[in-house]
Amino acid sequence: MKKKGVELSMNVIIIAAIGLLILLILAFLVVNYVGKTNEGLKSCSVAYGGICKEDCGQLGYATQEQTDCKQGTYCCKVVG
Repeated sequence: MKKKGVELSMNVIIIAAIGLLILLILAFLVVNYVGKTNEGLKSCSVAYGGICKEDCGQLGYATQEQTDCKQGTYCCKVVG
């Protein structure tokens, strides 16, 4: 059987499209993972070794950095 040039080029186009789709999916997964990791590194407990509370009281001092604590609470770093 003789293969036509059109058939060969269609196969190459299909394989290239599938490869591009796989690369796009992998890029999306990597970007999504990096975003979650970045958020986790800014958390009160990881970045400052503290806990989120409304008032730090005797625990220590509140950090001024933006963390994952909700509105009205502070990231209290435990001193001692």
